[in-house]
Amino acid sequence: MASSAIAPNSAPFLKKKELGAALSSFSSSPAFSVQRCKRTVSKKICSVMTPQQSERKPATTGSVGVKTAMTMTEKIFAKSSEKTHLSPGENVWVNVDVLMTHDVCGPGSFGIFKKEFGENAKVWDREKIVIIPDHYIFTSDERANRNVDILRDFCTEQNIKYFYDIKDLGNFKANPDYKGVCHVALAQEGHCRPGEVLLGTDSHTCTAGAFGQFATGIGNTDAGFVLGTGKSLLKVPPTLKFVMDGEMPDYILAKDLILQIIGEISVAGATYKAMEFVGSTVESLSMEERMTLCNMVVEAGGKNGIVPADSTTYKYLEDKTSVPYEPVFSDAQARFLSEYRFDISKLEPLVAKVCVSTTNRNFPGRMGHKEGEIYLASPYTAAASALTGYVTDPRDFLQ
Repeated sequence: MASSAIAPNSAPFLKKKELGAALSSFSSSPAFSVQRCKRTVSKKICSVMTPQQSERKPATTGSVGVKTAMTMTEKIFAKSSEKTHLSPGENVWVNVDVLMTHDVCGPGSFGIFKKEFGENAKVWDREKIVIIPDHYIFTSDERANRNVDILRDFCTEQNIKYFYDIKDLGNFKANPDYKGVCHVALAQEGHCRPGEVLLGTDSHTCTAGAFGQFATGIGNTDAGFVLGTGKSLLKVPPTLKFVMDGEMPDYILAKDLILQIIGEISVAGATYKAMEFVGSTVESLSMEERMTLCNMVVEAGGKNGIVPADSTTYKYLEDKTSVPYEPVFSDAQARFLSEYRFDISKLEPLVAKVCVSTTNRNFPGRMGHKEGEIYLASPYTAAASALTGYVTDPRDFLQ
C-alpha cells in the first residue's frame, strides 16, 4: 500500500521479526502482555500490545439449532444455509436477505437473469432487491444514460419495491429524495441489519458489515442467479480477528485505523478471509466510522468485514427498519486464523506525499492518469495539507 506512517515514539505493535527482542525487553514489565492467537492449524503469537485493556466477552448467541464455537461470519453462514455448524472452506448455498445492484452492473445482471430464467420470469422477492443508480448520473453519454433507463424499465416490469431513482432537475441538481451513493443509501434506508446476508454488485458492498451482517460484492452472473432464486453458493471464509483497544487521540479517525491494519497485513493479507473488528475502540465508533472500517477490507483482499452489533447499532436502526433481525456474536471458543492487537492510543496519523487522497484505492489510473501517483491518508491529514500546501501533521491544527 502506498502509504507511510510517521514513526511513533512507542510503536503500537511489533512485527513478527521483532518479536524475539520484544519478549526479552518486556518480560519483566507487567504493563505489557503477549497475546496468543487461535488458528485452525496451530497457535502463534501475532503481536504485542500495551496496555492490555478490557474487552467485551463474546456471547454465545445465534439461531436456534446453531452450535457454538463459531465466529460471527460462520454463524451467519450456518443460519442462512440452515445448517447447525459450519467450518471454513465449506461450500454452502445461502439464502440471501438483500441483493443490491446499481447502474454499472444492473443491466448485465438483468440480462443474465432473463437469459437463464426466461424473458417473462419474475424475481424471487421484489422486496429484497435494492436498486440504486449512482455511478452513471449527470452525464451526457447516451450509453451511460441508457443504463439508468434499463434500471427503470426492469423495476417497473418487476414491481421492485426499493428503487431509488434519480431525476435530473438541471444545473447538476437531483430530486430532493434521491439517496446518493449505494452503500450509504443501504444503511440510511434500513437495508443493513445484523445477522443477515447482503450481497451487492459492487466491491465495496463489504461496507455493510459494520452492522454485524455478512456483506460482500458479487459479479453479474451471481447476481443474475440470485435474482431468480434468492440463493448464492459461497465458501465459508476463515476469520482474522482485529482487537483494537485504547482511546482514540483527537487526530486519529477510523480511516487511520483501517489504513494502519492494511499496512500491517498487506493488500493481500486478508485474501478470501473475514475481518472481524472488536475491542473498546471499535465499540466507541459511530456507525459511519464502523462503515469506514469495513469499506476497505476488500483493499486487503478480504471477503467481508464485520463488527459485532451493539447499542450503537440498535439505536441507529430504531427509526430505519421494522424488519425483525437476529444479531449473532462470535463464541468465546471460536477459532480464528490469526489475531492482531493494537493499542490505538499509540497510533500516529498517516501522512502522504504526491496526491493526498482520502479515497479507498490508489491503483494506477484511479485519479485519471495511469502515471498519477496517489497516496492514501486520513481526512484530517488531507485537510491540514490542503491548508498548508505540503504534507502536514494534522495535530498542528488540533491543539
